[in-house]
Amino acid sequence: MIDKDNFHPLNYIKKEEYSGSMDGMRYLLKKVKSGEEDVIRVTVWPEPLGFASTPETQKTSAEVPLNKEGVEQAADWLNEQYETRKEYWMENQNRAWTDIKD
Repeated sequence: MIDKDNFHPLNYIKKEEYSGSMDGMRYLLKKVKSGEEDVIRVTVWPEPLGFASTPETQKTSAEVPLNKEGVEQAADWLNEQYETRKEYWMENQNRAWTDIKD
């Protein structure tokens, strides 16, 4: 789970994409335009592939404000995605490790 108290990538996201993974779930936070405003697009997808190699149909995204509260919302959304789809993430993590060993 992402600890909101220690999850502070806002200044980084303003300049670069911020990515990570958690037990089979990969994620990316990226500054994008939504109309006239900059927002953070938060995207999750299953391991083992990186963002660019993963089909769009396997990605799920949300947009939050580009501010401190938005980063907290992103952490909540990531934790929700992880918890509600935990079996899916774990299956993909196990499959990824099996593929590596073969």
